[in-house]
Parts: sequence; C-alpha cells; structure tokens
Amino acid sequence: MRRIALVLLMPLFLAACGAEPTWAPDDAVQRSLYRHDGPPTITLFTVISNQNGSGGHSAIMVNGSHRAIFDPAGTFQHPALPERNDVVFGMSDKAVQFYNDYHARVTWHVVRQDVVVSPEVAEAALQRIQSYGAVPKAMCAQATSSILNDLPGFQHVPQTFSPIAVMNAFDNIPGVKKSVFRDDSPANNDFIKAPAVL
Repeated sequence: MRRIALVLLMPLFLAACGAEPTWAPDDAVQRSLYRHDGPPTITLFTVISNQNGSGGHSAIMVNGSHRAIFDPAGTFQHPALPERNDVVFGMSDKAVQFYNDYHARVTWHVVRQDVVVSPEVAEAALQRIQSYGAVPKAMCAQATSSILNDLPGFQHVPQTFSPIAVMNAFDNIPGVKKSVFRDDSPANNDFIKAPAVL
C-alpha cells in the first residue's frame, strides 16, 4: 500500500521540486559553440562526498560537432556560457576546469570518466541532451542514466537515482579513462570567482 501511495505522490513531488527552464537566445548559443579537436567522446562527471563516499551529482559532457555539458538540476553557470534547459554550451578546456573547480572542495571531489565513441554516437548524445528538457532537483542521475541507457554501447547503464551506480556502470565500458579532481577550497563554493574569459 505504501508503494502505491509513493507512486501516486511522485508526480506531485516532482511538480513541487520544479525544473527550472532556461533558454538562451540563438545568437548567444551560436557565438559560444566550442569545437574541441579531440575525438568524439562522452564524459561522465560524478561529484562524490569526501565524508561518506555518497554521490552528490551526475553530469554528462559530449564532444561531437561541438562540446556541451548536460548538468541536470545543476547550479553551475557562467555569463559566457549560455544554457538551454541544463545544457551548457561553449565548454572549452578552461570552462571544464572551472566546472571542476566549482564542484570540488574540501567536502567533495569530482570523478571524470571519458569514453571515445563514434561520431554518430556523439551526435546522438548531443541530440538527446539538447532535447531532454529541464530536470527537477535531485533527479540528476536519473536523467544522465536515462540518456546513457538509450545510446549504443551504453545500454548496460541502469536507469537509477544513484550517481554512484551510474559511475560504476560507466567504469565497465571498454577503454574508459578515469581521472579525479580534488580541491581543498572551503565547503561553500560561493567564494568562487568566475574567470572573465573561458
């Protein structure tokens, strides 16, 4: 009975959370598009607690015809990086570094996992992240796992609410490269000054 009640109340919970739709104008998006010269790649970012190892956030970056990050229900922003419904455009190497700096602090670290894919899979991923829509709070892993699960080569990624489960499944992809970003900055990231140029 409790399970049925939870299922029936879930839409109300999601409505209360409320996604925050954002829609940058076409000219801002076009001006900011960044084309990285590396291979087509799908990158998973997982923000992990330094205190108990739990997952705090999950995001996907895609390098295809351009490079963008899907930061579902995230708070990351920069005036030079236009956003459309949790997709942030213009992800240069400096912007990616700023993304890591924004999330890593004394209480959290960031795990980055990169997988080289075909150009077709990268373009499919870009289309998926751009059409997904704004994501309600606490639904980041559900959104990232849903997108990944729909892509060739990533079908084993379970649809889940756990950033750690997504990260662990991503670890099993052949050729995955992992790196960890740590920072001893204070727990509150309000002090971070956005660089003027990215």
